Amino acid sequence: MNYQYIEQLLERYWQCETTVEEEKILRTFFSQKDVPAPLLPYKDLFTYEQQEREEVALGDDFDSRMMELINEPTPVKARTIKLTERLKPLFKAAAVVAIILTLGNAVQMAFLHEAPNTTGGDIAVIEQPTDGPAVAKADSARIDTLNAITGDVPFIK
Repeated sequence: MNYQYIEQLLERYWQCETTVEEEKILRTFFSQKDVPAPLLPYKDLFTYEQQEREEVALGDDFDSRMMELINEPTPVKARTIKLTERLKPLFKAAAVVAIILTLGNAVQMAFLHEAPNTTGGDIAVIEQPTDGPAVAKADSARIDTLNAITGDVPFIK
C-alpha cells in the first residue's frame, strides 16, 4: 500500500506548513492499530494527546477524597524546649568570643611584648638570684614596688 500522501503531510508538518485539518488527518492515521513500519517512529508524536487523556483523568470521587484529607484533624505535638537548648546559641557565641580573645592575647604576648629594659634607663630591673641560698621574698615585692614609686631604687647585682 502506498502511503505517499501521509509522507508528504509529514514533510509539510516538519516545515510547519500544515493546516489544522491536515494535522487532524495525521492524528487519525497514526491512531490506527496497523501503522506501517517506516512510519511507526512518528506514532507516539501524534497519539500522545489521546494517551494523556486516558492516563491523567481524575476520578469522580477526587473532590470528596481531597476534602476528607483537608478536614482530617491532625494532632499537634507540642515540643518542650529545655533552658539549655534555648541557651545553646549563646554558649556557642561565648565560646567563640573566648577563643578569639585567648588567641588575640597569645598573639599580643608573643609578637608585641617588648623585652625588659636592662640598659639602666628609667626603670631598673632587679635580677633575682638563681643559685645559692633561698632568699626571703615575702615582703620584697612590696618594698621593691614602693622603692620604684618613690624613685629610691637600689641597684642589686
